[in-house]
Amino acid sequence: MQTKPFRIGTRGSPLALAQAHETRRRLVEAHGLPEEMFEIVALSTQGDRIQDRALAAIGGKGLFTAELEEQLADGRLDLAVHSSKDMPTLLPQGLYISAFLPREDVRDAFVGKTAPALMDLPSGAVVGSASLRRQALIRHLRPDLNVTIFRGQVDTRLRKLAEGEADATLLAMAGLNRLGKADVATEVLDPERFPPAPAQGAICIESRLGDKRTDDLISAINDPITWTAVSCERGFLAVLDGSCRTPIAGLAKVEGQHIVFHGMILTPDGSQFHEIRAEGKASDAAAIGRTAGETIRSRAGSGFFVDWT
Repeated sequence: MQTKPFRIGTRGSPLALAQAHETRRRLVEAHGLPEEMFEIVALSTQGDRIQDRALAAIGGKGLFTAELEEQLADGRLDLAVHSSKDMPTLLPQGLYISAFLPREDVRDAFVGKTAPALMDLPSGAVVGSASLRRQALIRHLRPDLNVTIFRGQVDTRLRKLAEGEADATLLAMAGLNRLGKADVATEVLDPERFPPAPAQGAICIESRLGDKRTDDLISAINDPITWTAVSCERGFLAVLDGSCRTPIAGLAKVEGQHIVFHGMILTPDGSQFHEIRAEGKASDAAAIGRTAGETIRSRAGSGFFVDWT
């Protein structure tokens, strides 16, 4: 019988901590255990510490997970909680994604200082974003705008906006909801026109392969619908890139036993893009995502995929 607390690893940002606390709450409710049986361990990651450069220029998504995965692999942590969109598609040997919590809002939120909506910004306005996908989509829809790198935690980006460093920024609606800051959004963007990052809005749990004790604990809070949808999106991502060097968008919707997928790739300047739509049995979700990725890669041609960093 478990006597020591399970150790839940997380980044130390307010949003990451909110996600870890949600995970702990769900585990407490699912197993009827006291909260003290789950210790939240906050770690600083390289991605949190380096704030002056784009992620793609300093190593990609793994910068948000490496410190957590090191402690997970050697047993100092029992599980790690992540924003699924931050997860590389290739994980360290011996680790895997063991669960997804029910998905939050998948959409992007526009936070405007000088205009309430993206299409209302005056020509030449500055939009701050660190996401290659968001930057490319902004340039695709509004090539007359100036896009600048905006990194940092949610409050940092909102402060930069308030101080006049940009006219607007974009944030994940899921993060704003989890932080109780939904009211800062001046527009919620239509995912058909402004598709989200693969796995956006989903919290995932990473654990060790073969750790039956932890698997049994986590399986009770896994959401099958989110698992299916994100498996499709990550299948698409894995074929195309797997890091954060390519502007890639993808959203899968599970409708009963059926799944519908919409994917997009863009050049960083937004001038070129390719879209794909696919559907099939929900049980084939990962394969549908991979096939969509292979199809759009073939359609775009090898010249489309260069190291844009």
